[in-house]
Amino acid sequence: MKRIVSILLVLTMCLALAAGAAAAETSDAAVNVMVLNGTTGFGMAKLIHDSEAGEAAQAYSFSVETDASNVTAALISGTCDIAALPTNAAATVYNKTEGGVRLIALNTLGVLYLVVNGEAVTVDSMDDLAGMTVYVPAQNPTFLFKAIADAAGVDVTVDNTYAQPADLRTALAAGDVDVAVLPEPMVTIACAANESLTVALDLTAEWDKVYAPGSLVQGCVVARTEFAQEHPEAVDAFLAEYGDSIAYLDEDVESAAQMIADAGIFEKAPVAQKAIPNCNLCFITGEDMQTAMDGFLSILFEVAPESVGGALPGEDFYYIAE
Repeated sequence: MKRIVSILLVLTMCLALAAGAAAAETSDAAVNVMVLNGTTGFGMAKLIHDSEAGEAAQAYSFSVETDASNVTAALISGTCDIAALPTNAAATVYNKTEGGVRLIALNTLGVLYLVVNGEAVTVDSMDDLAGMTVYVPAQNPTFLFKAIADAAGVDVTVDNTYAQPADLRTALAAGDVDVAVLPEPMVTIACAANESLTVALDLTAEWDKVYAPGSLVQGCVVARTEFAQEHPEAVDAFLAEYGDSIAYLDEDVESAAQMIADAGIFEKAPVAQKAIPNCNLCFITGEDMQTAMDGFLSILFEVAPESVGGALPGEDFYYIAE
């Protein structure tokens, strides 16, 4: 009997040690983070730099994508733990997965501008766009521009021929398009390539004329719900480092721009440096994040329910650290 008891004790200890080792392995596993190239990913550059230098508080595995659909697919499949996305895409993924992601931070306010060929078109207000065709990238920019135009009572034709911002930027710079909506840093690139181009309207300012001022939020960061529930300490550690990473953009713009280029978030550091002041980057978490996102999504839902996945997210969409 004593021998049996001893064997059971040994087995129990072995199982405990194995469980402890598995837990340690899980906690030490790299957090998989995906970002989009361009403005939505700018704030991640310093954290990526620190991670590659071995100076981050926890292990990360970063990847930079050019298409938001790749990021959403990774969130759905579970191969991505944390991701930077357009705000409407985050709500859409939440609805598609029935609560599979949580919003953990807002990182970008308004970043859209109306750019025109000054030699062909004069635009001083939204009213001047009446009857015109405006080329707009698909998804987030289109939903937002339509919301502004509808609220302002301006009848315009929105053309999505150039669905990706980079393609529209090229067409605008080449003179194939005279009126377009672009985000930074595409605005800076286009204007540098064609001196006839000019920024006619700051669409954040136009949004504030027809909706609650400051309610436009375009970029955010989400975590898979399962990951956030199982590893809240990893999410909180990420948020602390991410907040510092975004703050660094104001502390040393030149160095941050080079980190953006080094990380592959944007290829040209000088252009990124020039664009950063116009990107309206932010770091908003907790209840302030929920209030801002609630208001913004409510507006989008009224304009185009499909833009947020057909329904407003529930309370469980918001990650509020205790």
